[in-house]
Amino acid sequence: MSQRATVMVLFGGRSGEHPISCITASSVLKEIDRSRFDVIPVGITQQGQWVLLDDDLTDVQTDDTGLPFVADNGTEILLPLAQGNSNFRVLENNGQVRGLGHVDVVFPLVHGPFGEDGTLQGLLDLIDQRYVGAGVIASAVGMDKHYMKVVLEGHGIPVTPFVTVFPGQWESDRAGVLARISELEFPLFVKPARAGSSLGVSKVDSLDGLDAALAEAHKHDPKVLIETGISGREIECAVLGGRAGAPARTSFPGEIAIASGEYDFYDFEAKYVDDAAAELSCPAELSDDVAAQVRDLAVRTFTALGCEGLGRVDVFVQEDGTVIVNEINTMPGFTPISMYPRMWERTGILYKDLVTELIELALERPVGLR
Repeated sequence: MSQRATVMVLFGGRSGEHPISCITASSVLKEIDRSRFDVIPVGITQQGQWVLLDDDLTDVQTDDTGLPFVADNGTEILLPLAQGNSNFRVLENNGQVRGLGHVDVVFPLVHGPFGEDGTLQGLLDLIDQRYVGAGVIASAVGMDKHYMKVVLEGHGIPVTPFVTVFPGQWESDRAGVLARISELEFPLFVKPARAGSSLGVSKVDSLDGLDAALAEAHKHDPKVLIETGISGREIECAVLGGRAGAPARTSFPGEIAIASGEYDFYDFEAKYVDDAAAELSCPAELSDDVAAQVRDLAVRTFTALGCEGLGRVDVFVQEDGTVIVNEINTMPGFTPISMYPRMWERTGILYKDLVTELIELALERPVGLR
């Protein structure tokens, strides 16, 4: 690039993944190449307020459990006044408004609803603002596990058998829901349709546990997905968009080994709290044929949803070598222990270079319809 670009690192948000977003942002801010990029850190509180933060995030607070959160510090980010004008402003504590200048690209490290689901992407599209990652449709479909599976099935991509329980159905048509569930095999996984980081996910071994599992999922989303538990190895593959129309790239497939006896599955604590809970094997020990299948399905999934920038595709590899797609994450965890950057590091792209590549992919992408 001929000149330094200004990057707004945007994080926090209104979803239950707020603290993970804060941890991710802290990592990115430490690793972003300051010789190439000027940085503006902006946090979104759990109530939806956009606030200007210190570069070192010293004003990010921690709750009683030690998890970080963005607090309202009295500032307020004001969006550009007109389409095509990327000049953000800030309303200071003293009531004065000052300009933050032109923002070349927003790096939206916001996970879950109201951030990763197309809502934030739509806002940025309205003001012709470039940003890292998938657009509105890909973000929305990738976030909603029901529609994600419908789209993937339409493209001939194998997915786990599932039943969707729409808002109010469990209360109004319990018998009908149970009839549909009877076609699935135990164990079942009950999960919010539009949440990530394994929030609200329960493993159910019989119908006796269904009420409690649905209640837990409903804490995060009125729409719930119930899936057949697949007996197979859980494999992940990181996807990175291609330059100038080139095909998307894939990392070596990676496999997560969960600490024996500690966890029933790869849940929130295993992913983000307990550093010793999971060990990554990358490249995973797969035959060349199966590894090629995983990488091919990862690109096909990424392409079917119209993703851009980055994505992590999770699959199951069964004993007979059959590969089934579990889900895609269009803004995967990006903490130092997250699988997306770790898989790319094992493939040959360091964290710092990965951040640069994602920003440059966003900078070369046009605004508007594409």
